[in-house]
Amino acid sequence: EVLRRSSVFAAEVMEVFDRSPTDKELVSQAKALCRDYINSRLIRAGVSWSKPEYNAPVPGGKLAEVSTILLRLGDELEYIRPNVYRNIARQLNISLHSETVVTDAFLAVAAQIFTAGITWGKVVSLYAVAAGLAVDCVRHAQPAMVHTIVDCLGEFVRKTLVTWLKRRGGWADITKCVVNTDPSLRSHWLVAAVCSFGHFLKAIFFVLLPER
Repeated sequence: EVLRRSSVFAAEVMEVFDRSPTDKELVSQAKALCRDYINSRLIRAGVSWSKPEYNAPVPGGKLAEVSTILLRLGDELEYIRPNVYRNIARQLNISLHSETVVTDAFLAVAAQIFTAGITWGKVVSLYAVAAGLAVDCVRHAQPAMVHTIVDCLGEFVRKTLVTWLKRRGGWADITKCVVNTDPSLRSHWLVAAVCSFGHFLKAIFFVLLPER
């Protein structure tokens, strides 16, 4: 009986291990979520563009649910601080004609957002920044930069967020942020997001980016 239980336990452990997302899967999912988030914001901004390959929704199933929740949390975050996530390029005083400039600026802001640690609120803030910058790029006739931003976010996730995501079992952990649906009571993600505002604003005003 002891051996049987041990075998069952071992099988269960292996099953859970096999279901654990790999680094590559987490990065791929991060980029799919980013494309979906950006597409939603482009539509909301009334910006037309001719890159249909970016308009494909994330695959169905759990990732689609994650995307819906990410957008929902982003809506609330951007509603609370709308000016923070609009006109990103102007706030950073950067040109959108250089891939290097856009990449460096985005990574500088991303690094500042997570200076004091990682929370789901800050992850949502990162996506809001990426989408805001993507809207700026399309409005300034630089639609190809959207692909650059998506790749840049994916690389940042690979280097900075993958370990944290794996400890939480992957992107699906964000669904826990919306257990409470009462608008009068703020769930834990919002409290964490408030901290990200300070880091994001700090990045805008204090990160030394050359004027280009």
